[in-house]
Amino acid sequence: MIAHLQRASNTVGLLSYLYGPGERGDHVSPRLIAGEGHGAPIELLAEPGSLPDFAHALDAPVERLGTRVPAQPTWVCSVRSDPRQPDLSDSQWAAVARRLVDVTGIAPDGDPDACRWIAVRNRPRQVHVVATIAREDGSLHNGYRDAFRLQSECHLLAAELGHLPIAPQSTPRTQETRMPSPSITITAEPSGSVSAKGASDDLSATLLKHAGFQQIDDWYGRRHRLPTTTPTDDRAAIATHAAEMLRAARYGVDLDPALDTTKAFTSANPLGPYAAGAELLRLTEQIRSAETGADLKQALDHLLDPEHGALERIREALEAAGEQITDLDDEAFQLADRFGFAEDFVHSAMSELIDSDDELLGVGRAQQPSDQAQTRSRWLPQFRGAAVAASPAAAKAQVSASPDSRSTQPSAAGLPPRASGPRL
Repeated sequence: MIAHLQRASNTVGLLSYLYGPGERGDHVSPRLIAGEGHGAPIELLAEPGSLPDFAHALDAPVERLGTRVPAQPTWVCSVRSDPRQPDLSDSQWAAVARRLVDVTGIAPDGDPDACRWIAVRNRPRQVHVVATIAREDGSLHNGYRDAFRLQSECHLLAAELGHLPIAPQSTPRTQETRMPSPSITITAEPSGSVSAKGASDDLSATLLKHAGFQQIDDWYGRRHRLPTTTPTDDRAAIATHAAEMLRAARYGVDLDPALDTTKAFTSANPLGPYAAGAELLRLTEQIRSAETGADLKQALDHLLDPEHGALERIREALEAAGEQITDLDDEAFQLADRFGFAEDFVHSAMSELIDSDDELLGVGRAQQPSDQAQTRSRWLPQFRGAAVAASPAAAKAQVSASPDSRSTQPSAAGLPPRASGPRL
């Protein structure tokens, strides 16, 4: 079971999509299976002809925020189950949706001022949970780590439903009979010469000659040495090449580290063959050296860019790994699923951070006065009074607050991070 978290700015447009045919015409019998409207008749409004009123019922707490309305107030979580397992019933999917809004804090069990939310089914093995992040008491849901809480709960749900694959029992293989491999030592002598000693058979001699070593036969026995005229820069390359050929022929090779070019680290590439890791290491140093929010944003753009960033490349690599595992071995579905879960966790991390540009630019700046806060004009048609019914806590707050106190109410700080992701 996998959850995919997104944020949206238009609730009525989102509902029109969920209750419509879908982009590929794959939506089947869209229906409301669970939800909490805090007095709004969401069960009566959950029809294709009443979607504007339905959206207004969910948006009512958001509209009461005034200038504190976030740019993306709609919280959307799509959950799908394992296609190899039997589908869940509407009541089972409703129980799944309630657990997810509870674990994330969207609608904790027993909280009278929780966010308004619904669960819609329009496709087999999938449910969409939609909520607005404004609570009935006027506060905002803090979405920090929602994606990780969702994935953890989905993993727990899958285990409870018996959807997690059982690890196959390993079948012991017949132990291979291997002959001891001959050993060859390639060293740099104090004189600067390079010698190879050990195995004295014809195959090793042929390979060493092919690499560039000269054979010497005297009373010490057969051994090989590089010509004294070999340039210093070429000695390590020849020794490494000889070691690779001997190892491919199943010889044991002890190569002097000073002659092993595969382990030669340079300041330009401190991690040797791990070029990608070296690039991320340099990016980390750039992030640590940022002196302003703008510098930090510029450095993090290499990590967070939705099209070319490092996280997107890592996500694609994990996705490709899972697909390749399945292509190579259709029985290795458990390993492929593990890479799939890892890919979803990376995608969730991107969803947490991908819209953080404005907040990064504001890092280190003084708090702007509330009268300079960004305002947003939104037109909403008249809708039924019951659909915007406030909770008892909100109604009490409206009665007790004077007009003057309402006009000077300070703006809430610390809005939750906005996330975006692929289409539903």
